[in-house]
Amino acid sequence: MAGNFISFGLALVQAAGYAGIFLVSMIGSASILLPVPTDMILFLSSAILNPLLVGTIAAVGSAIGELTGYYAGYLGRKILRKNDEAKFDRIIKKYGFLAIVIFSFTPLPMDIMGIAAGGVKYSVRKFFIAVLIGKLPRSLMIAFAGFYGIPQIMAWLGSG
Repeated sequence: MAGNFISFGLALVQAAGYAGIFLVSMIGSASILLPVPTDMILFLSSAILNPLLVGTIAAVGSAIGELTGYYAGYLGRKILRKNDEAKFDRIIKKYGFLAIVIFSFTPLPMDIMGIAAGGVKYSVRKFFIAVLIGKLPRSLMIAFAGFYGIPQIMAWLGSG
């Protein structure tokens, strides 16, 4: 499955350019609890596209895609028991913004954080901003790693 998505994503980027980056990032982040290898597509695409634009566009697409988890939690909050909801509510209110930024920047399960934030009715605006703050440096790091790394890898292999 991962290989198929990478092929699909690279074909989309080749056909649509930066719009393809946006769509790949949004689709990858909208998939709840299924890992999608969008980082590899960003890394590879940065060898042919502007890494600053790739990282920025990917971060925005990814932040929009994460709203899927948020709204899944928001709509499914009736499933939470009252004591679970109170526990999540305390945690999200105390650490919410910072925790969302950290989960967005790292490979921690952002879907669970989004579902929890939506389940306790955390502000969707704050959620989106926190996700964007975490996703932007992450996406830029991956994009610039591809931009500078792929030519180096090609040179090491004797193809550059």
